[in-house]
Amino acid sequence: MADQHSANPDGIGTAEKHPDHWTTGDEAITGPQRSYLETLSRQAGEDVPGNLEQMTKAEASKLIDDLQERTGRGR
Repeated sequence: MADQHSANPDGIGTAEKHPDHWTTGDEAITGPQRSYLETLSRQAGEDVPGNLEQMTKAEASKLIDDLQERTGRGR
């Protein structure tokens, strides 16, 4: 049986779009994203990224997903 990603690589028909396909993905990072990234970075034992103020919503979301996986807080 194929996994969901290989059977549906573009996420069509799924409830959640990939950040690259968000219509607002190029907008500035939100306050809650910034705060959560700071928390996750500390939990992962990493420095908080220095470019948070220049990060987009989509970039922040991808980094959050990555840090959630590394800290065991993934979905």
